[in-house]
Amino acid sequence: VQLQASGGGSVQAGGSLRLSCAASGLAISGYHMGWFRQAPGKEREFIAAISRSGTATYYVDSVKGRFTISRVNGKNTGYLEMNSLKPEDTAVYYCATTTNVQWRRPDWYNFWGQGTQVTVSS
Repeated sequence: VQLQASGGGSVQAGGSLRLSCAASGLAISGYHMGWFRQAPGKEREFIAAISRSGTATYYVDSVKGRFTISRVNGKNTGYLEMNSLKPEDTAVYYCATTTNVQWRRPDWYNFWGQGTQVTVSS
């Protein structure tokens, strides 16, 4: 099983990035998907999740209205569209899958991607 996160990069504040999370070895349709991020010296932080079917989403307040989580089960891929990026969004971003409804808890996630770096400059 592998989750491949990609799409990170360096942008200026106010810019946009679209992260992808491509799965192999499992059908993501059987899993909820979450995105986390970890800044240097900080704990891994939950930011968004989407249900198996894509009909339900959840965001933390710090990204609500700026980030959009989505998925295309037919492509076995999830996405995180990030707009109006701020320097405080700088972190390594991880995708993960879970069968649990405790979306905010990283210990409930089964599989993790390797992370992709997002750097936002002011």
